[in-house]
Amino acid sequence: MSTSTSGLLATLRRHWTYYVAEAAGAATFIIVASCAAVVVQHPTSPVRQWLGDNDLLRHVVLGLPIGLAVALMTYSAWGQRSGAHLNPAVTLAFWQLGSLSATDTFWYVVFQFGGALTGGFLMEQVLAPWYTHPDIKQNVTVPGDWGVGVALLAEAAISAFFMFVLLWALHSEQRRKYAGWLLAGLLALYIGFETPLSGMSLNPARSLGTAVAAGNFTGLWVYFVAPIASMWLVAVLFQRYYHGATFECAVLAGCATPAEAGPYARQQPQFPDPQGDE
Repeated sequence: MSTSTSGLLATLRRHWTYYVAEAAGAATFIIVASCAAVVVQHPTSPVRQWLGDNDLLRHVVLGLPIGLAVALMTYSAWGQRSGAHLNPAVTLAFWQLGSLSATDTFWYVVFQFGGALTGGFLMEQVLAPWYTHPDIKQNVTVPGDWGVGVALLAEAAISAFFMFVLLWALHSEQRRKYAGWLLAGLLALYIGFETPLSGMSLNPARSLGTAVAAGNFTGLWVYFVAPIASMWLVAVLFQRYYHGATFECAVLAGCATPAEAGPYARQQPQFPDPQGDE
């Protein structure tokens, strides 16, 4: 399909429900993460008082509702329609794999950023009395005490592993059923243990949404460069290792049915497995 203006508008008319699902998912992620941060981190919260001053424990607890929210969104009806990317870096990697057309990719990314910005500004207003506390920092992802270099390496590492696990799960019919839960659990672990290094983003839209709302752009480029570059590289290497498989149905929630005629309404391919392990 042409990427001209007419082609973009035609695709928007056909698949707008998928794009809205991505926007809603990105906004919901920021809403859940921001509310959880206030509940777990703000000194006046009973949960924070019960958890005490153990940063690691608080980060582990913080990861639980966020991971659960991602899993629920993934397996929701809307998540299954769009594939529950919620992340421009994931979408661009799937475009590289042949899962999405250029026009669908464009709208996915636009709506993901739009949803994240909406969620960021909404939380800035709703949580204003508590949001600016130093322990919450308006839920902005900024490099930790080790600096920008460490944050860049950390984001690249967790993004690369995230994409590898995702493609590894999607490569198997059996593992694909549990891919959403697997990735949600990995995300929760990242929040628990990686947050001190980079603030744990993985997601350019998530970082931009809170950064713009807060007016804090410290190290923002890290959360664009690291996730996009590392996820794209893993996708390229994984595709090459599996002999150029197109991964047409490489989505967390599985393929849409042909009747839905959406971005993933295609025949599900059989992926070659060099190890013979289905």
